Amino acid sequence: MQHNKRIHPKIKSNLHPRNKHRERYDFKQLIDSCPELSQFVSLNKYNDESIDFFNPEAVKTLNKALLKHYYGISWDIPNNYLVPPIPGRADYIHHMADILGSSSYGGIPKGDQIKCLDIGVGANCVYPIIGIAEYDWSFVGSDIDPVAIESANKIIELNPALKENIEVKLQINPDDIFKGIIKTNEVFDLSICNPPFHSSLKEARAGTVRKLSNLKNKKIHKTILNFGGHNKEIWCKGGEERFIQNMIIQSKEISTSFFWFSSLISKQSHLKDVYELLKKLKAIEVKTIPMGQGNKTSRIVAWTFLKKEQQKEWINTRLNKIL
Repeated sequence: MQHNKRIHPKIKSNLHPRNKHRERYDFKQLIDSCPELSQFVSLNKYNDESIDFFNPEAVKTLNKALLKHYYGISWDIPNNYLVPPIPGRADYIHHMADILGSSSYGGIPKGDQIKCLDIGVGANCVYPIIGIAEYDWSFVGSDIDPVAIESANKIIELNPALKENIEVKLQINPDDIFKGIIKTNEVFDLSICNPPFHSSLKEARAGTVRKLSNLKNKKIHKTILNFGGHNKEIWCKGGEERFIQNMIIQSKEISTSFFWFSSLISKQSHLKDVYELLKKLKAIEVKTIPMGQGNKTSRIVAWTFLKKEQQKEWINTRLNKIL
């Protein structure tokens, strides 16, 4: 049966204005950049070119094409690791660029003197890829998983554009977030983090089944290998809430080493406790930025412990010096 063609908005207006992924995927261009994508593209029931988002290999290959076409990056990840949604990852980087821009006097600071810590860089290394391509920032990426570190290093080795601007480090102690990663007297302009969402493997699997059921519009009873991500990427003891609380407590201990700390927070219900903890620890400024992509809503929470005079000094000695 022929379905009426869906009318799609030309622009995904919920994405950041500088996001390269606001328009619908142009599969012809993407296949030109990554020919292997062609085997996964077909007409869907609405007579639109698309891929089967239920197929992990198709989604991974779409990512390869997007990263090649828009950012000039050759990319691959091991099986069973998280295939990140590129448009949403780009949004986080652009919103943090705006926060840095609003903190300085002359617009968004670009260049490798701007340093960003990506907490949980993952096997995919996607945040640094986008941050380097769009703003030429430099990155330190941390992860507790040696295989993820090895994968990120392979991506860096493959792409000369990344080599000078990113270093990935294995976090030996999973309870530490900054300790063991940042050196004494090292300063960063911002930190970013997409924390593990679930609090147990069982909960993570149930979440993946739910996600797949939504994609297929019918009940799915088992997870597909390679779809939900590697264990350490998607769950930790206490889940998102505990992870973010630990991060905030530990960020206070190194309060003058960073201008802005930040994290994605998926669950609206976690915000109240996050705000209370930041207030208790005397954060000077807290910003919340809503993010929406597809059916999923999330938000970035960013905070700084720098007093106004310290912010001013940081702006003058770091941000404005390089504008």
